[in-house]
Amino acid sequence: MRTTIRLDDALLRRAKAQAAASGCSLNDFIADAVRAALALRATTARGVELPTFRGGTLLPGVDLDDTAGLLELMDGSEPLRGAPGAAPPRPAKVAERPRKRRP
Repeated sequence: MRTTIRLDDALLRRAKAQAAASGCSLNDFIADAVRAALALRATTARGVELPTFRGGTLLPGVDLDDTAGLLELMDGSEPLRGAPGAAPPRPAKVAERPRKRRP
């Protein structure tokens, strides 16, 4: 099929030079470039498959709301709370509110 495309002068010069350096015609070079661009878009548009795992329930002592505790458990630096031989649970940290002065 025959078609007309418009390229700016600098891009056309670079395409001609690259085609000559690779020993192919400008037409073949542009067709290969379009194929490569379309293939790249097809692979990136598909998305990424994430692995899934089947699992049971949470282990005793795991609190999904305790980010610091989860990091410690994943690093292996702290045993599971509630597991046999584990340390007793830590009390929750409560932030103190600044007291307002009354006149």
